[in-house]
Amino acid sequence: MAEEKQVHHVVKSKSMVTTEIDLDKELLKIPGLSLLETDLAEFILQEDDWDEPTHIVFPTLHKNRNQIRTIFQKLGYTGDNDPQHLARFARKYLRASFLKADMGITGCNFGVADSGLINLVTNEGNADLVMAIPKTQVVVMGMERLVPSLKEAEVLDNMLARSAVGQKLTSYCSFSTRQVSGESDGPEDFYVVIVDNGRSNALGTPFEPVLQCIRCGACLNVCPVYRHIGGHGYGSIYPGPIGAVLSPVLRGYEQFGDLPFASSLCGACTETCPVRIPLHELLIKHREVMMNKLHTDKSFNNVIMKGIGVATSTPAMFRMALTADHVAMAPLTKHAPITVENEYPEGIIRKAPSMAKGWTDVRDLPEMPKHSENFRSWFKQHHKEQEAKQDD
Repeated sequence: MAEEKQVHHVVKSKSMVTTEIDLDKELLKIPGLSLLETDLAEFILQEDDWDEPTHIVFPTLHKNRNQIRTIFQKLGYTGDNDPQHLARFARKYLRASFLKADMGITGCNFGVADSGLINLVTNEGNADLVMAIPKTQVVVMGMERLVPSLKEAEVLDNMLARSAVGQKLTSYCSFSTRQVSGESDGPEDFYVVIVDNGRSNALGTPFEPVLQCIRCGACLNVCPVYRHIGGHGYGSIYPGPIGAVLSPVLRGYEQFGDLPFASSLCGACTETCPVRIPLHELLIKHREVMMNKLHTDKSFNNVIMKGIGVATSTPAMFRMALTADHVAMAPLTKHAPITVENEYPEGIIRKAPSMAKGWTDVRDLPEMPKHSENFRSWFKQHHKEQEAKQDD
């Protein structure tokens, strides 16, 4: 379409689905075409050699103000690292691109089925300019983003704003369509591209609830795994718990089979999800699919679990284990206190068999208390002392 219309300048607003399908890279292959991301965060990533986003709502969460100043200096910025000054420079730089653009590309928070309107929720207002100024507008939306009417869109907009940024309503809540006769702004040519790209793989399966996601990012904000490794560690445009569920659905287990295991299954993501996606249950379901349908070997785990089940269900064997745990765990324990210096233990723990070496190289086990000092022994003695005091 861009070639057919002889487009020279394209402006885009933030859209995860266009990043998902690598639309930017495809457009830049067209000779003579320039493309500019107008969302502030996406603009920063583009000018930083197309760095990958690290959060669904805040794509540049991994960059500080000094790094952003360095990026802007390549564009002629000479000021300090004050966020207000950086934002003013970006606004002035981007405004010129809006005015000369002949095609605008946006994503879509929700498509309203009964009216054909496109609903966009933004904080900067750049999407309004992308929709209003260029003569041609292309909207790229996932197939799951349709809502029946404005009534449902209103509810979801409010839910999205509260869960994403803690506001009752975001700064800009826009509805757009083709330019109406007599209007001075808005696109003359209006195209909506509905993307599947693997989403239909979830239909009719236990993973169908993942299509309810409104991309608020709340699950990322409470996830202990995401908090420690960041978005880039997932290797997907969709990080965090939602990415760990959605990415294998879209691209398969060969590419993203590790993600369902990148979770502590604490359930915080499920608790905070505004649309009640059972995220931690779906992560477990992914693991079941990989074990059962993909014939991942689990015989060793089964033997271990059955052994533990027998031992813990038999009082005599359980007491025997408590008696011997101090001696049995000693070879895998570093007796020095756990500190930063011995976080990566040396010595006997490094001599574990090859299957266990990958685990023991970077972990230490606490030394088990002696049988006479464990909680059960202490409680038994404490109980005797309390009874003796009562007798006195």
